[in-house]
Amino acid sequence: MRNFDWDNLQAFLAVVRAGRLTVAARKLGVDHSTLSRRIAALEQAVGASLFDRRAAGYALTAEGERLVPDAEAMENLAIRIRSRQDDAAQGLAGSVRIGTPEAWGTYFLARELRHLARRHPELEVELVANPRMFSLSKREADLAVSMTRPEQGRLVARRLNDYELGVYAAPSYLEEHGAVASRRDLERHRWIGYIDDLMWSSELDYLGEISPSLRPHIRISNVISQVQAVAAGVGLGVLPCFLARREPGLVRLLPEEIRLSRAYWLLTHADARDLVRVQVVADFIVARLAALGPDYWRDGRSVD
Repeated sequence: MRNFDWDNLQAFLAVVRAGRLTVAARKLGVDHSTLSRRIAALEQAVGASLFDRRAAGYALTAEGERLVPDAEAMENLAIRIRSRQDDAAQGLAGSVRIGTPEAWGTYFLARELRHLARRHPELEVELVANPRMFSLSKREADLAVSMTRPEQGRLVARRLNDYELGVYAAPSYLEEHGAVASRRDLERHRWIGYIDDLMWSSELDYLGEISPSLRPHIRISNVISQVQAVAAGVGLGVLPCFLARREPGLVRLLPEEIRLSRAYWLLTHADARDLVRVQVVADFIVARLAALGPDYWRDGRSVD
């Protein structure tokens, strides 16, 4: 291709990921007119229109869709080359972004980062603890913790840990609404659960596993807020044991009958797993989980 500027692929990917020219320009640190010229130059070089310009944003054309995987492959190669050079020249430095579920990131990883910072003071770590899925192919994170093992995509998955969940209530709620002595009693109580269209993983659909007839009366988008609602006596909730223990007044109901189990998986993009700093952070996470032990994620252990 004549007059092809490889740097324009970075501009192309920025617009693909942002959906709007102004947002992509801001992320790249250029003005929108400069970015527009780069996109136009790339389209001229490839001989095709890559975007439909719409009032709501930029939408890929069929030719643009075909270009995305090739552009990402070139981006991945550039990242690997640059990272190897940086690691060799500076030791372990640079930035690693870790995307995690909110409870795991807040109550486990955030507390452990002091050990990582002590060992690698030049390493910059970004922890994004949000209830959502992270796209590693779009560079939303270098490492992601998920509740499911992906079935497609160029991702490498490592099982981190299993954790136990149970049904909890506040003593004040039980005093007002009556005790729970059997599964049948659960039907008459008020439940706290997730908002269906904001449930970022099917693994969060706990109530149907307990009983098909259970429906939440109070819906909350994240588990940390659910814990606070249960502790305040709003209703019953299915909570991770490692999180519920932090509210010492909570009562676990029917612990011998109702024990749910889930798992956390550590995901790395195939193009990033060989980067030294990404591998070091992944190994650190696995080592700290091993030091903590599996009982931390079950019922019946205190937290420090």
